[in-house]
Amino acid sequence: MKRTALSILLPVDQFHCRSIFLFQTFKMSSFAPLKTPPSPPSAPSPRPPGAGASSKVLKNKGPAPRESALIGWWEGPVRAVVKDWLPRGRNPVSGNWTGKPAAAAAAAAAAAMTTAKRLAAPPLWPIEARLAALLPDLLVFRKPRGFEPELATAQGVLLGVHVTGFTALMDRFSLSCKLEHDMDRLARIFSYYISDIVEHVLCFGGDILNITGNVLLALWTVEQNQLSDIITLVAKCSLEIQEKFGIYHTREGQDLQLKIGLSAGRISQFIVGDERRQYLLVIGRDVDGVQLAQRLAQANEIVLSWNCWKLCEQYMFEVEIMREDEAVKLRDMRIIDPFDFDEHFYKCLDYLPHYRTSADILRTALELDPDSALEQTLRKHIMKNLLKKIDEGQPMEYISEFRTVTIVLISLEFHKTAWMLRLCHLIQEAALYISTVIEKGGGQLSRIFMFETGCMFLCVFGLPGDKKPDECAHALESSFNIFSFCWENLAETKLVSISITNGPVFCGMVGAVSRHEYTVIGPKVSLVARMITAYPGLVSCDEVTYLRSMLPAYNFKKLPEKMMKNISNPGKIYEYVGHRRCIMFGKRHLATERNKNHSLLDREKELEAFRMAQQECLHQKKGQAVLYEGGKGCGKSQLLAEINFLAQKEGHRVLPLKLKKADSKQCFYTIQTLMAIFFEIDTCPAFYRQERLHKQLCGIVEEPLHCLFNDLFFVKFPLSFKVSHMDDLARQQKIKACFFEVLQKAVRETPLIFLIDEAQYMDAASWEFLGTLLSGVPIIVVMTLTPTSTLCGQAQHFLQSPPAVLVPISKLAATSLLRMACWELGVVSIPQELQIYLLRRCFGNPLYCEVLCQDLLSKNILRFHGLQKEEVENSKWETLSANAMKSTMYSISPASSEDQELYVCTVKDDVNLDTVLLPPLLKEIAVNQLDQLSPEEQSLVKCAAVIGHSFHIDLLQHLLPGWSKNKLLEVLKDLVDIHVLRWCSKGQELPTEPMLVPSSVETEHTKEETKSDADSLLRLQEELSLPQTEVLEFGVPLLREGAWELWPKAQQTALHLECACFLRDLACRCGSCHGGDFVPFHRFAICPTKSSSGTSRFCSYKDTGSILTQVITDRLQLPSPQDTFQFQTESPRSQEAFTREYCRTEEEFLDKVNRKLAQTNPKKGMLTTKPCHCREVLKRVLSPLTQHCLVIGETTCAFYYLLESAAASLDLSDNYMVCFNMGQITLAKKLARRALRLLKRSFPWTWLGVIFQTFLEKCWYSCSLSQPRNNPSEKKKKLAVLQQQMQCLSLLRQLYSLEATASSRRFACLATVMQKNSVKEFPGEAQAVSTYVALSQFSQNVGDKDEWLHREQLAIQKSSLCWFSREGLLATAQLMQALAYTKLCLGHLDFSIKLGFQAHDICRHLKKPALENLVLSVLFRSAFLKKKFDLCVHVLESQWALISQSHDVLGQACFYSACLDLLLYGKGWLCRPFGECLHFIQHYEHSCLLNSQSNVMLGVHSSLAMWFAQDSQWNQFEYHFSKARQLVKRTNASLFGSHGFVRFLECHVLMLQKMPEDVFLQTLAETRRQTLTYFKEFFSRCVTCPVYHQWVSELKAFVMRNGKMSLTNIIRPFDTCLTRIWIEGKFLEENNSFEQNLEIQRFVREADVNKKDKEEIQECIC
Repeated sequence: MKRTALSILLPVDQFHCRSIFLFQTFKMSSFAPLKTPPSPPSAPSPRPPGAGASSKVLKNKGPAPRESALIGWWEGPVRAVVKDWLPRGRNPVSGNWTGKPAAAAAAAAAAAMTTAKRLAAPPLWPIEARLAALLPDLLVFRKPRGFEPELATAQGVLLGVHVTGFTALMDRFSLSCKLEHDMDRLARIFSYYISDIVEHVLCFGGDILNITGNVLLALWTVEQNQLSDIITLVAKCSLEIQEKFGIYHTREGQDLQLKIGLSAGRISQFIVGDERRQYLLVIGRDVDGVQLAQRLAQANEIVLSWNCWKLCEQYMFEVEIMREDEAVKLRDMRIIDPFDFDEHFYKCLDYLPHYRTSADILRTALELDPDSALEQTLRKHIMKNLLKKIDEGQPMEYISEFRTVTIVLISLEFHKTAWMLRLCHLIQEAALYISTVIEKGGGQLSRIFMFETGCMFLCVFGLPGDKKPDECAHALESSFNIFSFCWENLAETKLVSISITNGPVFCGMVGAVSRHEYTVIGPKVSLVARMITAYPGLVSCDEVTYLRSMLPAYNFKKLPEKMMKNISNPGKIYEYVGHRRCIMFGKRHLATERNKNHSLLDREKELEAFRMAQQECLHQKKGQAVLYEGGKGCGKSQLLAEINFLAQKEGHRVLPLKLKKADSKQCFYTIQTLMAIFFEIDTCPAFYRQERLHKQLCGIVEEPLHCLFNDLFFVKFPLSFKVSHMDDLARQQKIKACFFEVLQKAVRETPLIFLIDEAQYMDAASWEFLGTLLSGVPIIVVMTLTPTSTLCGQAQHFLQSPPAVLVPISKLAATSLLRMACWELGVVSIPQELQIYLLRRCFGNPLYCEVLCQDLLSKNILRFHGLQKEEVENSKWETLSANAMKSTMYSISPASSEDQELYVCTVKDDVNLDTVLLPPLLKEIAVNQLDQLSPEEQSLVKCAAVIGHSFHIDLLQHLLPGWSKNKLLEVLKDLVDIHVLRWCSKGQELPTEPMLVPSSVETEHTKEETKSDADSLLRLQEELSLPQTEVLEFGVPLLREGAWELWPKAQQTALHLECACFLRDLACRCGSCHGGDFVPFHRFAICPTKSSSGTSRFCSYKDTGSILTQVITDRLQLPSPQDTFQFQTESPRSQEAFTREYCRTEEEFLDKVNRKLAQTNPKKGMLTTKPCHCREVLKRVLSPLTQHCLVIGETTCAFYYLLESAAASLDLSDNYMVCFNMGQITLAKKLARRALRLLKRSFPWTWLGVIFQTFLEKCWYSCSLSQPRNNPSEKKKKLAVLQQQMQCLSLLRQLYSLEATASSRRFACLATVMQKNSVKEFPGEAQAVSTYVALSQFSQNVGDKDEWLHREQLAIQKSSLCWFSREGLLATAQLMQALAYTKLCLGHLDFSIKLGFQAHDICRHLKKPALENLVLSVLFRSAFLKKKFDLCVHVLESQWALISQSHDVLGQACFYSACLDLLLYGKGWLCRPFGECLHFIQHYEHSCLLNSQSNVMLGVHSSLAMWFAQDSQWNQFEYHFSKARQLVKRTNASLFGSHGFVRFLECHVLMLQKMPEDVFLQTLAETRRQTLTYFKEFFSRCVTCPVYHQWVSELKAFVMRNGKMSLTNIIRPFDTCLTRIWIEGKFLEENNSFEQNLEIQRFVREADVNKKDKEEIQECIC
């Protein structure tokens, strides 16, 4: 038979356009994880399934090799399209599936379904069709009847398919530690397997009555005289099912097989329920027959009931009699001429009025005309939570979830003598009562199904929208009520059995597109069915239900262990015996003990309220009550434990008590238990209880009244005459009066405190008694309670009374929470990613923090290291991430002794904390919160959870099918009002420009709709008072993680792919930066060009075999080189007009800069270019895009966007050398060389290689000029490679410049030559300017004055086009900074300051903190040498504002070096105290980064040595001076190096001046010789920094001329420990050239020997 695929027509108004996709020859399912339906016979001449086999015998020899059930009937060229989505069938030899597993195919199908193009989507289903797809034709086409239950009878054939091995497979999954992941795979395997069978039955005209557990029941309803023909049809269907789907091999080693039973005859249907909810039951002898046939069948067998065998055409079947008058086994089917099965199939079509003969859909029920009466009838047969989702318009693939539920299975077994009609009425009565009780407890009656002698009711607590905190307790109490009702009121009941389990299950759709059902699947479902059989006549529950119910242990009885089929480890089973009143003794202690090792965090305010209550109670002799209110896990019990400890420490008597929910139902229970604790009879033996109570009461209560306490405390005092004449009310009042007397006497001796935990469970009588007690007895009552709306009236009255003080418990501060995490993990520091993980999930809740830390430890995803006090450089790449985390770790001070080893922790490399599942306890809390929302709000939160912790509303709307912007904003406002979500602050939001609207998503329809709805949308925004930001974040802890985990894996993958495709078009620089990649020319470097014949290695992800390969190939492609890229090789005419003349001199360049600044904003002289939004792109696009790609398993795409994210982060922080800035110099060199090698350019390792490479570079450039130009496509890729080469060479130059050795200088010079040759090939002026600026500063550092000034001039000449792009503006700022640096080195200080201010303005506009910090350093040095100390302080404050925002250790070192200069020479000006500067140096003393920065550290240590020398702290002086002596040989001629050298020389002079005589005489000759040697070395090295030359020359002259003694005329000795040094007079004359502006530098010191003495100043003429 020719099989063609079907398409389903759905209306647009109810479903969403991504649900079902129409391809040319096949259709993907819209119900994840469902699959594509097989094709029925096509119109107008349908051929029967299995046609073509009419002349031969079809034998059932087991499963023949076939294609996977997921491929089913698909034929034709479409298989080439979907071959990567679906498994490729089974191996003919082994029978195992080849290709991808079914689970992978499920994910791919769901992803493909969700991500296909919108234009290909057909119209969507109306609500009637969605309802009909959930129900059998027996209900859809049922004639309207009255409300009263009615038994209807018809003839038909029943087919029962039992999937064996499924329970065993679930048992294997239940033993796995990854239960959530395995549940997802289990649901997908079963859904895809059963869907093939459902579709096959539909093709043969069957009506799927139900899919219950692992059993499918189908019905063919016909007339009696048609039964034999239909039995033949059903037998043929059964044989084909066994042949195609009879066995399924799973990777777990457990096969799924089929047992099929057939029955025929009289079938009765019965509708039970009421006006709100109804259930279809199919009963009768032949229904029992099909169940018997299933039980008798073995795997891969087909068994016919005896009645079916009698009614069929027996000559057509080869059978084996199994049991006489019971069943026969069908072996095969004879097709005898002239019989033709095709003709027989056409004949049967006439018997099936609802068989769909067209090629549109499989069921006629799905295309009925709208009928409100029919809709209302069908709605009664569907659960209310599912109806809400359908009414809300949710796609079917959004309905399925993985969640923890409580399952209740009720089995009613009736006597066999009961009549059928009587039996139906009993079931009706039971169903009404069960549904009422279950719904009252928060559950739902899911379905009713019959067996031979009774029926079963499956109830579920915790379905979507129904989750409640106490669902296990509600399930147990409801079950016990049902158990009692059925025994007492259903007369014909033989046996009542109820079993309850709790655990994670799949709640969602199972079946095919045309016919599916909402069901629950999981190991706990199998366990509850096995428990019914193992423990009949009881209310039994598993151990999880017992523990989570939190009911008293005396309400349960442990049952003996029993073997259960296919359940290897059922765990402990308990019988629930109902709520029983029991002795209260044994509840004295609080559940939480005080932590002796750590103090209570952030509870000073709460403890102060207790202390105030203490004072009022003791001084005013009035009772006081302090009630601490807070949510679950906020630390209420810990607070009570702390108060208990403090009160006992102060000598108070404390009576602690923790209540449970069951205690609220016992009158006077709380006071009864507290008084038992008071009398100390709660823990004593029962035989001694009466004696001890008698001793306590003697002298206070009359002995005849002791018998009042018999029932209260379970004692047996003799009944007195006085008490016997009291009524109950009088006895209660007398008991309370006795308690008053006892307590009044007790508080006179010792202060008394009641501690009551979980006070919301206190009974009303106890509330009333406490209120009266506090008014007359000075007792302190401290309670904790959880906010609830169910407090009784007496509790409300107590809270409003004067003695009561309600104290809300605040959440922990972030620092306190992280400190607690360190305690829980046993470490002193945790990495930043773990900080974010905890803060986002905890929101200040200590319980959440404790549970999360324990979960991380149990999952073994953390790595622990010993704390290293010294930082050592490591050249291995593997240590880089660990070292990177040190700068962002949160650390605490160790509380242990110094000898104990301390630890830090990091996250393992292969762990993504964003995908770590929540612990079960916390997931339950999150799901409880989610189910309190409306269906619309739940759908929004679940989709937002896929996006991330924060999300943009445009992307959110993209994931919500059919949602308008108005509806989205309304629901968002509701969620913000209840604090589930919150708008991000203005500083975190995305720009107001529509950056999150990719052009690929917009269609003509959306354009028109947007235009027409613009006014209404603006009005709505004004009405809702929404902030300008369009970015929100979650405001409730755990909600985002809990909602994300509810999605099935396939749908998770599909939604993450949707997010990735949406964000892909936005993953580039912002508009003000002219777009493009963050890694320059990134797409050209990795993507193949049009002319390339091969395929780029990076694009090989298309052939990796990923489950989403085909989908991602179509949608999630990397940016192509043909995309818009803002790079211009030729200047526009406006630029040509502006740059007709090159800038020949500095004056011309600066004149053009001033003119450009004036043109941009003549009034303010500031730049008016658009602000950069790349930071928002990084935060909202690139980083989430990387995470989405990781989740869907596309690591290649994830790596691409990770590189883009890293480049964006470095670009925004103005930092391009990660290893370098971490001090990993050796590793940085190794990685730079490796990168160059990958870029087809080598860099030598030896000095011989340097010589040879230098020669080649000089020849290479002259030869390269004569080479012909490449074609345009190759040129772009060459530019990409060239850009990366220049970055690597620049890094190598800077790395080797850090070392002052001759070998390092040769390597640095080679890198300079190679970089210079590369930039000559590069057409971009901005890149050329930046390169020449860097090369000129390198020449200055190495002392090459000619090259220094020459390259600076080249940079000026290349700066003509630098105002027409952001990159050019950055190059201009770099050039201006270099000019300011040059003028400072040459001594033109005013000019340097002016250039520094201009460069600073541009840097602030460009948001380049590293360059701005460098400009400020030059500006400070110029202002310092000009004695503008007020400007120095201002510059340093600006510099601190920059470096304090990041962990820039090098920037802080430069800052503190400048602060030390200001302390020494600043005339009393102060930016940072000396102690802070010294602490910084001591803290980072072993930093690899600072140890590599010899120039900076030379100045720092020299300044510290000078400070200690003037204070005569010679030990400290010698330490820092020796450090400086080691560094001086490693410095160069840069400004920082020259400045440090000058400070070092001043140290020498100061040492000669102040060193004690005995030390000096021993080292006089050596010290003078070393000093003169250093002077000589300074002049030979620092030739390019002449600003210090005159000062150093005169210092040298004075040392040579006068010797040590005459130095007293230069620097006066100090006799005190604290002095000031400042500059007096002019160091450099203003507005003079370099040759004229140097004069004598004079140091003046102020000695505070006596406050009355005048300041003595001596000039030092060097």
